[in-house]
Parts: sequence; C-alpha cells; structure tokens
Amino acid sequence: MDMASVATNPSLFKVILGSSSPARREILADMGYEFTVMSAGIDEKAIRKDKPEELVKALAEAKAEAIKLKLHGDCAPGRDQTALLITSDQVMVSKGMIRERPRSAEEAREFIKGYSGDRAFAVNFVLVSNLSTGATRGGWDIPEIKFQHIPDDFIDKVVNQGDMTCVAGGLKLTHPSVLPFIKELVSNCSYFVSHKKKEHTVLILQMQNNSEFGPLFCPLCNFLIDCPCRYGG
Repeated sequence: MDMASVATNPSLFKVILGSSSPARREILADMGYEFTVMSAGIDEKAIRKDKPEELVKALAEAKAEAIKLKLHGDCAPGRDQTALLITSDQVMVSKGMIRERPRSAEEAREFIKGYSGDRAFAVNFVLVSNLSTGATRGGWDIPEIKFQHIPDDFIDKVVNQGDMTCVAGGLKLTHPSVLPFIKELVSNCSYFVSHKKKEHTVLILQMQNNSEFGPLFCPLCNFLIDCPCRYGG
C-alpha cells in the first residue's frame, strides 16, 4: 500500500489525506494534524461531467471510494479512534472551458495564454468522509483570479521548466514568479493559504459535530453553485 506517514501535533482522530498535492499536505501540517497520505490511483479522465462544480465533486467522491476499498476493514465502525478521509479536486475554468491538468506542453501553453489579461475561476471541492460512521461532508470554493498580461517569454520559461504546469489549469498559481501576474483575487479570504485552511477546518469540525454544511457561493453573483454568471463563459 503506497502510504506515507506525516507526523505533526497529536489529534483525537486519525486523518487520511487522499491527495498527492503538496499544498494540501502543507495545509494540514500547518493546522497541526497528524495525518497519513494515501493515493486513490483512479483514472480521472474516465469521469466526465459537463459542469465544473459537478466534475470536481464527482472526482473527490471517486477518490474517496477508491481509498475506502484499499483500506478494507482498517477503519471499520466500532473502532475507538475516529478516522477521517479528506479528498478533493480542482479545475480551472477559463473562457467557459474546463481546464484540468494539461496533457502536453503545448496544451499548457494554450491554457496560460488564455489567462493572460483575462480572468479564470479555480473550482475546488473538498470532501471529508468519516470512515468510522460512513457520514460525509463536502463543500465548494470558487475564487475568481484576474490576471495581468502574461508575456510570451515568461510562458515559454514556465512551459519549458515543466514543474509549474503539472497542476490543474496548467499553472501553479502559488509560485512566487506567478504572483506578479495576478491582478486581483475575488474570494472571501486569501485563496492561496488562509481560505483553504478555513475550508478544511470547517468541514472537519462539521464532521466531528455531525452538523450540516451549507453550500458555498459564486463570488461574482452570490447565487448557489449553479449560478447564472457561468464563470465568465
């Protein structure tokens, strides 16, 4: 089983992070959780949805189900320690088109050129599953990112390096060299760090307290996820 333990401060429950994202690992570590990382190993391209918010939800749920199968009875109901599984997915939406992880350097170049001088939406879904009870809680976060003009020489450099394009949308937004090209973020909190910490914390607390979660809202029009602005499309 491909699992790696990451030790932080002790917690009252076991947390399994079903994501290979370094950013997700950093978030949970900074929050002080002890957690284990486990890969779902699913074929994400086999899961298709027309709407980005439905796609990220379906992928997060599929990752959770795949990891549950790998775990078998390791976290079955009745065990003393509560086990929480966190899975998530993200896509970018640019000009009304869903942008997942690019399949080639040329596709990454196309994605980034599309952001230049325009806006895009990072459509996220985080799912917390209580493996001890079977309960689940999930929520969306859809910040809008407005970009400055991104020059061709910078795009060429990023694409040639490769490590900054192997993410959803083809551009690692948290990289220091990218930040000067981000004109504005439209979100309730800082998208890159504090909002994601808040998102994870709220879902974990709701799971612990068995409370209902409320759907998050589009930052442009404050409608529910299926909003009329259609992410600028």
